[in-house]
Amino acid sequence: MPVRGNPHIREIRWRTPLGSASGLGRGTSAAAILAALIPLVPLTGCRPDGAAELDTATEEDSTRLAQPQIHRGSGSFLLEGGVRHPEKEIEVFFHRPESFSPDSPVLIVVPGAGRNGDEYRDAWVTAAEAFGVLVLSPTYAEVDYDFAAYHLGGLLSDVNLAESTGRGQRSNEVTLDEDRLTFVVNRSPDAWIFNDFDRLFEVATAATGSIRERYDLFGHSAGGQILHRLVLFHPRSKADRILAANSGFYTLPDPATPFPFGLRDAPVADGTLEASFEQRLVVFLGEEDDENESGGTLLRSPTADLQGIHRLARGRHFYETSQRIAEHLGAGFEWSLEVVPGVGHDFRAMSEAAADYLYGGRF
Repeated sequence: MPVRGNPHIREIRWRTPLGSASGLGRGTSAAAILAALIPLVPLTGCRPDGAAELDTATEEDSTRLAQPQIHRGSGSFLLEGGVRHPEKEIEVFFHRPESFSPDSPVLIVVPGAGRNGDEYRDAWVTAAEAFGVLVLSPTYAEVDYDFAAYHLGGLLSDVNLAESTGRGQRSNEVTLDEDRLTFVVNRSPDAWIFNDFDRLFEVATAATGSIRERYDLFGHSAGGQILHRLVLFHPRSKADRILAANSGFYTLPDPATPFPFGLRDAPVADGTLEASFEQRLVVFLGEEDDENESGGTLLRSPTADLQGIHRLARGRHFYETSQRIAEHLGAGFEWSLEVVPGVGHDFRAMSEAAADYLYGGRF
């Protein structure tokens, strides 16, 4: 149930640890590979003894509370779904460093297809403590947010993945029959998940007394897909620096390429692209996320393969194509491209590099 006084927050509740889902087996369907099974993890939150010194907590614990607590250390709370999805819940894993102050940076970390916000949060704990960053990682359960609702940000619905996809030649490839693909375009921004990040930021600043007016974003793999689409379709958010890492495929800002690979028939308002190109998007790529990388899931189709045959090539193509389109429009272009040496499709290594880029000054 929503928490009294804040309709966006739901109660923190006990859940019994159930273990985690096993890896995808040999007989797993292509649609299941695309959507990816999420691990089942315990919901964590605040001190079960109700002690007043919540700020001193250093271990994850949980209880029923009347309001969210973002104490020092690690924990989680539930955020209500958006306007179109009030019945859904988004579990937010956080880490508040010991050195946190009202002016500390705030970072939202968007997980990949595994929807494993706890592991993504954990990958940032060392950096959070070193740089004094409040880390928030929202987990969108696959039971509530399928491939279209998550990877594509809710821009599409009713995608017939089971009928239009199959296995590729390599174990991490899924092929798409574009002639058989059908979907519904969601033209109302209320149906998209992009608004959730501003809502989460506002909840966190209220809970911690932060005076920050903007936040940073990092997303890897499926999370990178979400963030580059956020820039294209929802550019007027409170996000400052946006690192979209190792996306599997892209929506190009090209009106001649059909949606979702481009903007033909896409729900883009006039003037949005100019605003998109003014955002501080970083296309953040692993140097070894190339033809030899077997991790993650890579979509194969005629239009997707025009972007490149692997993620590194596709990321470069997205950036270079976008730069040309911005020049053609006479628009400013604030995007940048960064290639992390010696790293493949590894969210932990990419998180470490992202921490250095955002807060360590090493790039």
